[in-house]
Amino acid sequence: MIKVLAIDDEPLALRQMESYIERIPFLELVKCCYSAAEATPYLSQVDAIFTDINMPGMSGMDLAHSLKDPPFIIFTTAYSEYALEGYKVDAVDYLLKPFSFDEFLSAAQRLRSRVGRKAKDHIIFKTDYKTIRVSLADIIYVESMSEYIKLHLQGGQAPVLVLYSLKRLSDELPEEAFCRIHRSYIVSLHHVEKAGGGKVVLSGGLQLPVGDTFRQAFMHKWASI
Repeated sequence: MIKVLAIDDEPLALRQMESYIERIPFLELVKCCYSAAEATPYLSQVDAIFTDINMPGMSGMDLAHSLKDPPFIIFTTAYSEYALEGYKVDAVDYLLKPFSFDEFLSAAQRLRSRVGRKAKDHIIFKTDYKTIRVSLADIIYVESMSEYIKLHLQGGQAPVLVLYSLKRLSDELPEEAFCRIHRSYIVSLHHVEKAGGGKVVLSGGLQLPVGDTFRQAFMHKWASI
């Protein structure tokens, strides 16, 4: 559940946001606030804020700039000229009033994706004897070995062998950082140094094949890193 604040000095706009939030099962409304000042005591309790920009006193943009470690922000405003500044503070989205429920839902889904990516920096494997915690930043590539997978890690760490399917792991890893390139391999995109000719070259010079089925999706992702 993603905990959120709704901030707007216009009562009708605030009620609309409240009704939209209540219709989305993965959002939990902590408080409706009529100003940034009213919202300030609740900021540490939430994952995200939906806020208007033009408000008396501190604007929504001023609020964003004032926070050292802000929650995720979705701006709601009637003024399109603030869009660029909104993206400069890494806003999740920028909703131009009047916006529909479908537009609000799309923004909320982008928020859910961002929250999930921020929260997950490791993966945990449970075996019969112990629990293994692997940092995602340490994974160079993953190899399928029948019913097992072997995670090859950076920094001279020993590979981790666990009973797990490559398909299941592919579904659980952040899609912007990892990509399946073959029926037997997943790679960290940040460790790919070269790609082409049906293969990739990873950090350290290791070469792995790229399957035809996975080539187009891999090249698109890798080009965007």
